Amino acid sequence: MAKEKAKLPKKAKLRDQATPSDEKATSSDKNGNGFSKIFGEVANKTSQAAGRASAFMVAAAVVIVWAITGPIFQYSDTWQLVINTGTTIVTFLMVFLIQNSQNRDGAAIQVKLDELIRVSTAHNSFVGIEHLTDEELEEIRSRCESRAEAEKAGEASVKRTGEKARKAADRAVAAE
Repeated sequence: MAKEKAKLPKKAKLRDQATPSDEKATSSDKNGNGFSKIFGEVANKTSQAAGRASAFMVAAAVVIVWAITGPIFQYSDTWQLVINTGTTIVTFLMVFLIQNSQNRDGAAIQVKLDELIRVSTAHNSFVGIEHLTDEELEEIRSRCESRAEAEKAGEASVKRTGEKARKAADRAVAAE
């Protein structure tokens, strides 16, 4: 456990002692001019709005109106360019909004998991392992799997021993 802890980045080690108020202070210091805060709020509201059924209906209506206007504009290159440009711009912007939302959700889940690990009997050395390299994570995963297999074998051995003891007790009672 101490060896695993030694491999963790300094930032991950310090997270064990961080409190929610410390994390707030750190995140507000990073924002500086508040652009990140404003972007986060806009991204959150936009991603929530984009995920609603009404947003889908509006998008479908735009496509239907575009398709209906095809004969009016004689299916011209400009008519096609309108939908192509519109969808490209929306897709381009939505990539950033979705990524921001995923990053925020992932960070929130990670903090919750870290707190659960911290207050449980799980190894505190696992807090912050998301910052390790893929090779380090694979090594930890392999060790955890090995420990789980060893525990499973130990449990099976205890179960067999318990069954033998029960049978011996039954024989002893039957012999009396």
